[in-house]
Amino acid sequence: MSSGSGAGAAVIVDRVGKSFGQISALRELSLRVDPGEAVAIAGRSGSGKSTLLSLIGGLEQPDRGDVLIDGQPIWRKPHPAHARRELVGFIFQRHLLLGTLSARANVEVPLIGAGIHRAERRTRALGLLEEVGLAARADHLPHELSGGERQRVAIARALANRPRLLLADEPTGALDSHTSERVLDLLFRLRDSLGMTMIVVSYDQAVGARADRTVTLIDGRIQSADAPSSAPGEPRPSPPVSPSSPTTSRSAHAG
Repeated sequence: MSSGSGAGAAVIVDRVGKSFGQISALRELSLRVDPGEAVAIAGRSGSGKSTLLSLIGGLEQPDRGDVLIDGQPIWRKPHPAHARRELVGFIFQRHLLLGTLSARANVEVPLIGAGIHRAERRTRALGLLEEVGLAARADHLPHELSGGERQRVAIARALANRPRLLLADEPTGALDSHTSERVLDLLFRLRDSLGMTMIVVSYDQAVGARADRTVTLIDGRIQSADAPSSAPGEPRPSPPVSPSSPTTSRSAHAG
């Protein structure tokens, strides 16, 4: 795979722990994702996949450890919501479109908070809808669209602020196999052309087959991980294991 323009963000998860009450969602977990990489996060329900994605995207703060995007934790910035909006795009299993807004207006929503002028919002939204094959459906409401079309609108919305990191939580989980394949084709094509870093949580083995590597979680820890590649899609040997630095090697995360 090509990483496009190489504009992706670097992600480091360093010995992170996160609990909800008495439940430990993540346990001393470390992970590195290189700029432009596409990483699949696999594991059973309750293994910590969605929690990990929320921490990386700055929606949650870790109880212990650090999550760094390009060397900085989002939640420690003076305006974390602004920083998150600039850096990160989110795609969820349930598209979460606003039912009273057209496809175009839904794509424009994140641009309003970014202070983008109305004319530019419209131009950018229409361009993104064309990119995802929905230019002719721009004025349709969500209930007038198929499940796959709604998810494609959600992808366009996630890209509206031109994020350097795209996070997707079960983006095909509510779709049939044919529509899932089309959505995955679109996601990975956009990742290749735009050079974003992409992290996808999914049960779908097709995601792992397309990603540069797969990281598998069990009980809040990394059970196994493919070796990182020197460039997305190009194999390289695993880096040396250092107790003080994040790694995705099995030996660093076993047990």
